Amino acid sequence: MAALAQGSVVAVIGSGAMGSGIAQVAAASGYTVKLFDTRAEAVDKAIADIGKVYGKLVEKGKMTAADADAARARLRGVAGLADVADAKLVVEAIVENLDVKRSLFADLEGIVADDAILATNTSSISVTAIAARLRKPQRLVGMHFFNPVPLMALVEVISGLATDAAVAETVYDTSIAWGKNPVHAKSTPGFIVNRVARPYYAEGWRLLNEQAADAATIDAVMREGGGFRMGPFELMDLIGHDVNYSVTESVFRAYYNDPRFTPSVLQQEMVNAGYLGRKSGRGFYDYSEGAAAPQPREEAPQPLPEYIGYSFEPGEQNTGIATAIIERLKAHGVTVTKRNSAEGHRSHEAPAFHCNGAAIYLTDGRSATQRARDDKHDDMVVYDLVFDYGTSPRIAIACSDQCSERAMKAAIGMFQAAGFSVTRLDDVPGLAVMRTVAMLANEAADAVNQGVCSAQAADLAMQKGVNYPRGPLAWADLVGVPHIVSVLENLAASYGEDRYRVSPLLRRRQQSGKSIHA
Repeated sequence: MAALAQGSVVAVIGSGAMGSGIAQVAAASGYTVKLFDTRAEAVDKAIADIGKVYGKLVEKGKMTAADADAARARLRGVAGLADVADAKLVVEAIVENLDVKRSLFADLEGIVADDAILATNTSSISVTAIAARLRKPQRLVGMHFFNPVPLMALVEVISGLATDAAVAETVYDTSIAWGKNPVHAKSTPGFIVNRVARPYYAEGWRLLNEQAADAATIDAVMREGGGFRMGPFELMDLIGHDVNYSVTESVFRAYYNDPRFTPSVLQQEMVNAGYLGRKSGRGFYDYSEGAAAPQPREEAPQPLPEYIGYSFEPGEQNTGIATAIIERLKAHGVTVTKRNSAEGHRSHEAPAFHCNGAAIYLTDGRSATQRARDDKHDDMVVYDLVFDYGTSPRIAIACSDQCSERAMKAAIGMFQAAGFSVTRLDDVPGLAVMRTVAMLANEAADAVNQGVCSAQAADLAMQKGVNYPRGPLAWADLVGVPHIVSVLENLAASYGEDRYRVSPLLRRRQQSGKSIHA
């Protein structure tokens, strides 16, 4: 199928932030847009505001004056639903209520032509349920935009059980014509983004609840170490804790209380207190004028250890990560010595660094304390996953309860010598970035395994929909699926919860030795 022809009439129902954003994009892309809202004054305001946006784009050189004038001319308000009878595509962007949406589409079905496409911008309601009572449910599809629509590239094209594949393809191609990056998905709770993103918040709450660090420190580790645009707590402050908690509760209920989606009692307390984030002036951060921003925890400078060694053989898991750290140390003028096998390294072990008695490993989901016991080596330090070991500014570590102060300071000094700001977390299993990425990859793998979307769609959705620095499945391939599986297995063993069960797809890829994207 091809995109709807330019000049086709697109009706947008609802003139709020989402509806006006959709109208702005469609009109700028060459489509005639009819905007309807039950409040006529809201339509007038939306059209005026869109015109101002076009004007600003002209000032910034992102749109010509002629194109802006043409886009404004293609945008018009209408007084009633009957005025959208000639629409080839109707996009609904009204209140998130199943009955209200069903009623609207029932009315539209009696107005538009039989070949017109009906699309819902719902972010959480089943597309199948919305379409169920229509005379022609096959022509209804989800067209889930992300806010703000003009800036966010992703559109989730959601097929319900009855949705005609040709209808979904037309909407997919039309989204491309509007300058968007669409992905196909089945109508399941949370679709792709709102489902796969849950662990980003959930693991942050876990870390806070277990006193791994304060919110500002966890945010800094995820942002400056993990490469995420915002840490989980500052992001939830932006979204609004009431909204974020409601979505989590909705997904949790929709999946019949699957422990993977369990809401946080701490977030419920935030909502109960009215600490909703930016919109209430207070969440984890104080947004009142002149309020000081809390500073993340960071270790004091430590001297360069007398000796830094490493032990691994090419081809072992995560040698690329270890090599990047070695190269970063060398770039800072630090001598790093390869230990030979007689010094205790066994070929099946993960790469390790050694300095002043400290054994330093990439976290595999065990706490440093457990690994110290398992390896019979008290001076154990584990370090976190980071986005790029060659350039990321911050890294998190944890030390075993048995670890000596001398070994701890040596490990801190080693990473500082490589140019990292070092944050020491309490000894929680999997640290911060690693456990979060492992759970994001696990959820994305389950979505692929259950036919919700392709691996490529899952990664693209998370990058374009929530600005992740790397798709979670691509990240799993980079770290190594066997290591991600080990992290999940060790988290499951530590907590004794089904929450960390390994996706069957990850298990298969571990067993076959293939990547997720193979």
